Amino acid sequence: MNIKIDRSSGIPIYKQIKNEIIDKIKNGELKIGTKMPTERDLAKELNISRNTISTAYNSLEQEGILVSYQGRGTFVAEEAKTWEQNNNKTKLFKMIDLDIEEAFEMGFDADEFMEIVQERVKEKEELFKKTNAIFVECNIEQAKEFAKQLSEGTHLNVTPVVLSSLENRNENLNNTLNNSSIIIATFNHVNDVKNFTSDLHKDVVGVAINPSLETIVKIARYPEGTRFAFFCISNEFKFKVENALKSAGLDNLKLTSSITKDENGIKEISKDADVIIVSPGRMEDVKRAVGPDKEIISFDYNLDSDSAKAIIPKIVEMKNKN
Repeated sequence: MNIKIDRSSGIPIYKQIKNEIIDKIKNGELKIGTKMPTERDLAKELNISRNTISTAYNSLEQEGILVSYQGRGTFVAEEAKTWEQNNNKTKLFKMIDLDIEEAFEMGFDADEFMEIVQERVKEKEELFKKTNAIFVECNIEQAKEFAKQLSEGTHLNVTPVVLSSLENRNENLNNTLNNSSIIIATFNHVNDVKNFTSDLHKDVVGVAINPSLETIVKIARYPEGTRFAFFCISNEFKFKVENALKSAGLDNLKLTSSITKDENGIKEISKDADVIIVSPGRMEDVKRAVGPDKEIISFDYNLDSDSAKAIIPKIVEMKNKN
């Protein structure tokens, strides 16, 4: 797994392992749904005790970054947001305290300090309104909704784009991409977006999405023994939904999941299912394949507001460099 340990650094080894895993998730080397090495195998590879690996894995599980399934193993469960959000408010308080103290030392009173802060915030808001961004999703409905939510949360000028259109870009899309400062996508699509736009040398950042409570409740209301079939575009999204169902206490569902796009394959998997669940991008093709006799539920997600706000420092950094 290529984890580097510095035994002379004074940092506990389990923390070094934990940080290395987090870095690999951040840079895309480990994606959502990736199966981690067993504790025994990783301990052998790194020539350290299994208890050390267990401590690192347990810490990552407690933070929601890894998840373990009995008999299946340990997997990457979350995106690069969980650890980035930790203690942010505490850090901000400390920064504000220092600024207040410095302002007082320079002779400004509290009202003057607040006026300066508000003026600066307005300047930044105007800056964001003039900043163009692209939001990429697998279907236009979700892309539009997430772009709208992102615009409201950050004041960026966000254009929705469908993932499939990036593979063979037309002139209009190329112009839109070139006029954008940043490309944003949900974490499970970041690697695809980077591959499709690598020639543009644009920053691609990921945001988290949360399962719709309405969808979870709808699934939970079906009687025990109901057979479900689930179709989506990627293994990452499939794993994310399965983990969301587990987190909601629905891990015992009779669920068959697939990313097949073959019509006969869809029909075969669906024939024994009572209810069909689809990712938003699969609604139309699955509906065509199974016909009107099967109930189909869209497994919707909402943009995570904290994750969206985390984009703001990235934009500020980019603007400062320019």
